[in-house]
Amino acid sequence: MKTRIKELRARHNLTQDELAKKAGVRRETIVFLEKGRYNPSLKLAHNIANVLKTRIDELFIFDDE
Repeated sequence: MKTRIKELRARHNLTQDELAKKAGVRRETIVFLEKGRYNPSLKLAHNIANVLKTRIDELFIFDDE
């Protein structure tokens, strides 16, 4: 799964650490999400989308494969 977290985080001038604190997770979780190495829970996806003022379906790109 790909994400637009890094792009949107930069648009909001947030560091990985700042986004993590606002979303209620550790910075490492944001790192793994940005690299596509972690599939978040629906609650975490919702929290991150809220912080970045976007929708879940605009934040995460689901491959059909």
